[in-house]
Amino acid sequence: MRYAALLVLSMLTLAASAAELAYPVRPIRLIVSFPPGGSDDAHGRLVAERMSDLLGKQIVVDNRPGAGGMLGQDIAAKSSADGYTLLLAGATIVIKPIFYPKIPYDFMRDLTPVGQIVTTRYTLVVHPTLAVKSVQELVSLARSRPGKLNFASSGVGATPHLCGELFKQLAQVNIVHVPYKGGGPAMTDLVAGQVDMSFATMGSSTGFVQSGKLRALAVTSSERSKLLPDVPTMIESGVPGYEMTGWYALFVPSATPRAIVSKLNSTVVTAVGSPELQQRFYKLGSEPMSSTPEQMLQRLREETMRLTKVITLAGIKPE
Repeated sequence: MRYAALLVLSMLTLAASAAELAYPVRPIRLIVSFPPGGSDDAHGRLVAERMSDLLGKQIVVDNRPGAGGMLGQDIAAKSSADGYTLLLAGATIVIKPIFYPKIPYDFMRDLTPVGQIVTTRYTLVVHPTLAVKSVQELVSLARSRPGKLNFASSGVGATPHLCGELFKQLAQVNIVHVPYKGGGPAMTDLVAGQVDMSFATMGSSTGFVQSGKLRALAVTSSERSKLLPDVPTMIESGVPGYEMTGWYALFVPSATPRAIVSKLNSTVVTAVGSPELQQRFYKLGSEPMSSTPEQMLQRLREETMRLTKVITLAGIKPE
């Protein structure tokens, strides 16, 4: 009986190994936890198209919006760990558990990163009528008029909101947050001069900067952006320690075999290295960037600690 049990176990192990080597043998589902037409959906469809070509099997985008991205993330976390369910997620996967500690999944426990696909930087932009041409001039003006200046964001707890709160904390200024229901309405009012400034995505603000309808003071990353190379970083502009960037990455359920994770990662790295895909990402205002699963996991750990501190100090509560 013991020999028979060992034989069965060996056969199952061999079968599992064979399945991993043959992977993929059928289409793969990519869950995007936001509606079609948005930034998440656009990035997901671009990387799915290129990876489908490389893997020889179609990756089908499955939009599962709801609860600020948590519905789709929960579905992915509880899917079969066989490599046939992927999740595209951005910084919301880190932010939501800070606001909602009792959500029905633990992304650090239930999901494994495959790798990053892009970095999304933000730009501190002001309306041209605001009499400042640098971050230091903005800081001086804000300190002389505490609580009088304001900044727009795409919503409470969104990364542009956190960009503003980190600026307030590090520059020691008092500016008022004006949340909108999305980045589009926020940008519309900023261009119209209804609000003073915003930490806007590159994709939404670069055209307005180039046309002179907005003035760019700094980018939020630790390095300058290839999309706006003449715009300094916040650190260069006199705000030490300032760094806030977004990103998109792919994830799988945590029990997915290592061999499959490795194959998916190598496919992602090859896809992101494609000049054609890179140009399409640039048009979305994102900068291509791949990573190993281990590098992405370390980023998740660091961002959880950093964003928890920003949110706690700002006293932000979910709406």
